[in-house]
Amino acid sequence: MLMAESNLNDLSKLRIDRNRESNSDESQASRKYLFLFGGVAVAAVAVFILFFRGTFASSVEVKTFTVTAISPAQADAVLTASGYVVAQRQAAVASKGTGRLVYLGVEEGDQVKAGQIIARLESNDVAAMLAQARANLAVAKAHLPQSQADLQEATIQYERYKTLVAEQLVPRADFDAAEARYKRAVATVAADSATIRAATAAVRAAEVEVENTNIRAPFDGTVLTKNADVGEVVAPFGSASSARAAVVSIADMSSLEVEADVSESNIQRIKPGQPCEIVLDAYQDTRYPGVVGKIVPTADRAKATVLTKIKFVERDERVLPEMSAKVAFLAKASAENIMNSAKKIAVSPAAVVTRGDQKIAFVVRDGSVTETPVEIAGTLGSLLEVRSGLVEGNQVVLNPPENMATGTKVEVAAK
Repeated sequence: MLMAESNLNDLSKLRIDRNRESNSDESQASRKYLFLFGGVAVAAVAVFILFFRGTFASSVEVKTFTVTAISPAQADAVLTASGYVVAQRQAAVASKGTGRLVYLGVEEGDQVKAGQIIARLESNDVAAMLAQARANLAVAKAHLPQSQADLQEATIQYERYKTLVAEQLVPRADFDAAEARYKRAVATVAADSATIRAATAAVRAAEVEVENTNIRAPFDGTVLTKNADVGEVVAPFGSASSARAAVVSIADMSSLEVEADVSESNIQRIKPGQPCEIVLDAYQDTRYPGVVGKIVPTADRAKATVLTKIKFVERDERVLPEMSAKVAFLAKASAENIMNSAKKIAVSPAAVVTRGDQKIAFVVRDGSVTETPVEIAGTLGSLLEVRSGLVEGNQVVLNPPENMATGTKVEVAAK
């Protein structure tokens, strides 16, 4: 009986777990959905890579050329150099005397003539010295007539006693006294004449001192800078730390030239009289004809350059001292060609390729290239003249590869 009851209890434990079966079905369904979504994601990535693989392509390293605008004269340039406009005739005008500035008659930009009084120092002290010197001269001149009258009287008496002593009509002692008086009169006249000359020289010296208070223009020119004002003390060569040396600086604008440094290795390309084209950085659209005026016969050891001076053949009032300039040394050109020829767009021949029956260039923009048709008008020296398709400042690829197309990513190589 006990054994049968035990078996019944064991059979009661044998039951089917319905919850476990339900969990198993849900797990299988989840795995199916997971595999489904995974497959869709892989397919989407494959399609994205297929259609947008160009976006992730590696960049091509290229060299570029910047499209420029040059004149026909510049295209024939054998050498270019940078320099500055310098007045070859320029002066810092100062006074020869020391004093306070009481008059200044010019401003920056004023035209002055040689000898014109441009400033004046106070002159009361030197004017008083001049008046004293003139008074001394007047005193010296007043003494001379009296000395001359005494000489005339002594001469008459001397001649009379000379005759009488020869005839032994007067004592020898009277003749000697008359002779001595005559010689004293001659000496007095000579002394008074010397005094007059000394007084005249003193007057001249005082006049020079007065003139030194006038500051005059040394040559015809233009006032560049004003370095002192009325009321300031002016001294020659700035002898005092609190005194001004130069009152104004003046330049002769007709002597303006461009001074440019040329490398020693290229100086053999330059010769006096060689035509040049001058372009000022301030007015880059204007070109001035020039000519090599001088090659300074010494080199700068530190910079390994030789200084050249280029004269303006034609210029206008806009050209000012100390302006920066670029000089193109030309093989041959005329002033008319330089002044009247318009700038033209130029590009390197290595940037233009032929695709089919069309010439194109690849313009770099925002890290990629754009295929651009170009029309070539001719040559400008070693460059090509562009009639259409490119503008000044465009960056184009040099020697583009055969497989380059619009959209190709590029990286500009360091120069």
